[in-house]
Amino acid sequence: MTATSEPRLKITYATMRNDNEQLHASYDAGLLTARKELGGSHGIYINGEWRPAGETFEKRSPIDGALVGHFAKGTRTDVRDAIAAARAAAPGWARTPWLERIAVMRRMAELISEHQMEFAALMAIEVGKTRLEALGDVEETADLIRYYCDQIEANDGFDHPMGNLGDPTVHTRSVLKPHGVWAVISPFNFPMALSGGPAGGALVAGNAVVYKPSSDAPLCGVKLAEVADLAGLPRGVFNMVTGPGGTVGAELQENEGIDGLLFTGSFEIGFNSIFKTFSKRWPKPVVVEMGGKNPAIVSARADLEEAAEGIVRSAFGFAGQKCSACSRVYVEAPVYAALLEQLAAKTKALAIGDPTDRKIWLGPLVNANAVATYEAAVAEAKRDGRVVFGGERPAGMPSDLFVAPTIVADLPFEHRIWRDELFIPLVAVGQVKSLDEAFERANDTIYGLTAGFFSEDREEIERFKEAVEAGVIYINRRAGATTGAWPGIQPFGGWKGSGTTGKASGGLYYVQQFMREQSQTLVD
Repeated sequence: MTATSEPRLKITYATMRNDNEQLHASYDAGLLTARKELGGSHGIYINGEWRPAGETFEKRSPIDGALVGHFAKGTRTDVRDAIAAARAAAPGWARTPWLERIAVMRRMAELISEHQMEFAALMAIEVGKTRLEALGDVEETADLIRYYCDQIEANDGFDHPMGNLGDPTVHTRSVLKPHGVWAVISPFNFPMALSGGPAGGALVAGNAVVYKPSSDAPLCGVKLAEVADLAGLPRGVFNMVTGPGGTVGAELQENEGIDGLLFTGSFEIGFNSIFKTFSKRWPKPVVVEMGGKNPAIVSARADLEEAAEGIVRSAFGFAGQKCSACSRVYVEAPVYAALLEQLAAKTKALAIGDPTDRKIWLGPLVNANAVATYEAAVAEAKRDGRVVFGGERPAGMPSDLFVAPTIVADLPFEHRIWRDELFIPLVAVGQVKSLDEAFERANDTIYGLTAGFFSEDREEIERFKEAVEAGVIYINRRAGATTGAWPGIQPFGGWKGSGTTGKASGGLYYVQQFMREQSQTLVD
């Protein structure tokens, strides 16, 4: 991969439009480039060098089964080598003046933006994202890095003078310093933003990183490592090892050379396997960003068309494979039937197919396990409630990983579909007698990531803001009832079982998680 000087468009989840002809022409050119890169063999990136793949695993596109490539099945020895390289590089990177560090990281962000069309096309092929969703993911990655650089700069490298109780001979400073080496373990659903974002936060803070991409999105991981190399990060500061969680992930979790760990994934793995067991000799920072069971609440005083649009976008964007996806809706009784009708009509209009096609709104699920989850949930919904729309496998698709967006209703509120994070395009809709009941049911979950509310009544809006237990809330948002955060605009992080720190990515307090405070007092 080489740098490019071609002009680019600024794409965000809020500004992207499917009628932008320049965007589509640029994407189509990127798609041609991306397809030429498929089918190769990719190694791992350690100490500034690419180590050839030994044993490999195969990644195929969920769209049509085309070969994406062969990727190194990293060993524990590979991970130990990466950790050793990071430990050797970390002191020098930490001593590098912060202005120099953020200059390198800003180059990395700019390179990501310059290659956004190619990277978005590769992402669409690799995990099944539509072109607009993938373009947003890539540019969000760059903007996360930029925002964290801005935060370091705005806080003068987090080096601040303190008071002296009137004694001019005493000089004290509060300084935030990096921990050393961070592990970053990322998921498939935002394969660049949830890789480059946390890795970027750790790097701008002065840490070295060992990064494990999802095995469902290894090529995006390779591209991120290529960009880090091209940007000029010193040898060993950023390392990338692909491979199975039981080997690569386990070594990152168990190795005492890791000073901090960030994991994005399921509650079961994040809380029970990582959060509870990571620190052994002494407490170490562990940032675990987990899932959501995100509610939207619709008041009888809502604009129902706006509510339906926001819910459909959040429930079915990227086939519901987002931790922020809207998976349950509580509707006041007087407007329940009318909202269901509008939801069904808007869902029926969604185009399903190859997500690299500009006309397509919904692509495939990422793998066969996700399809099995979908089929089990639909069967339960048919047995215990009713399917309002969807519930089938659409005909004529290029692979067997395509499913219809599905609306279910009349399920008992105790049903597991209301409780379990499914990561599929299925939303449950239920009728409530009052907003108080809706707020109580919305909060009755281990999760607390995102939540949405639709009402034209200011008093109701204030009640929702006071009552809801979620880290990210949206009110009357047509662009997405529960989805669509952007760095520096909507900090994104969860409460309760959705996150361990209460600090949100793309927000004012995120970078500090990768640092620790030292109070320095000098007496003349």
